[in-house]
Amino acid sequence: MANVFIGFDEIRSFMEEAFQKVGVPLEDAKVCADVLIESDLRGIESHGINRFKGFYIDRILKGIQEPVTQIEIVRDTPTTAVIDGHNGMGMVIAKKAMHMAITKAKQLGLGMVVVRNSTHYGIAGYYASMAIKENLIGITGTNARPSIAPTFGVSNMLGTNPLTFGMPTDEAFPFVLDAATSIIQRGRIEYYAKKGIDTPEGLVVGKDGKSLTDSERILEMLVKNEAALAPLGGIGETHAGYKGYGYATVVEMLSSALQAGSFLHMLSGITEDGKAKPIPIGHFFIAINPDFFMGIESFKKTTGDILRQLRDSEVAPGESRIYTAGEKEYIASIERTKTGIPLNDALIKELKTVRDNLKIDHLFSFETI
Repeated sequence: MANVFIGFDEIRSFMEEAFQKVGVPLEDAKVCADVLIESDLRGIESHGINRFKGFYIDRILKGIQEPVTQIEIVRDTPTTAVIDGHNGMGMVIAKKAMHMAITKAKQLGLGMVVVRNSTHYGIAGYYASMAIKENLIGITGTNARPSIAPTFGVSNMLGTNPLTFGMPTDEAFPFVLDAATSIIQRGRIEYYAKKGIDTPEGLVVGKDGKSLTDSERILEMLVKNEAALAPLGGIGETHAGYKGYGYATVVEMLSSALQAGSFLHMLSGITEDGKAKPIPIGHFFIAINPDFFMGIESFKKTTGDILRQLRDSEVAPGESRIYTAGEKEYIASIERTKTGIPLNDALIKELKTVRDNLKIDHLFSFETI
């Protein structure tokens, strides 16, 4: 089935109902659906409804993720806090944490909240954007299941560990840098597998040190620690892979050390006898208030000037233009607001499976085409 799209209102309603069917309270279901939709709206398909079934519905049904989120505030100071998510819904935990950081930053200029015992929180840029909407700088990161090999290694030790920054500007769109510290994300490989295409060469390494390209096989090998993703820059030091390795380690530390949380292979999600278990990942959220420096208008003007000068610089031969971080996602959001979310055959099958298994009375619009 080609060129199939689904409207945002339809998929939002469906996901909210599905989340409730597996025990997620209504208000929390709305948060979870909103985070996933935001990813697809920005054109980041690897973290949107592509993960709805496998990362959330299936994990709840398997009993390795709690549908009802019990947030415990372990420590709280005027500028910092530590949260224990007790294996609840990561998106709900993360939104609460960033909201706390924002509140602290509005009052005292800076706020940082760290989380332990959470679960996958979706697109990191969602939380940085929460701060942007309040005229604040937003920073967040999270550790994850081991996927990245350290420089000169072949074992998957670190997660893809995104390090994300969001800054308000005086333009129509903010600056949002939302990127993993690996050269490719596990979610992108999952997307390739569902599309039935190979992973480009040079992004994943096997135990023999050679590149792997079979997307489905890579996903199997990652779980078994038989393959690893390259850090930003690639394997070895030729293209400065040690930089991506270093930044991934920074995110791992900030996602575990401040909150006394889990790290590295504690996040494998697999017991010694090969059974699935919870993945108690950690996050960190930072909000910075420009008004406590030289003021928000000054900050937005300068960030805008920087971005405009970058885009107006000399373009390489054969290229049409220069972009700045967050611009392509802004353009995608305008287009997808009109068209809806594109669906491939594998994703259509997953949505139908969720509907049928949960006995949801819904006829998808694409089924009437």
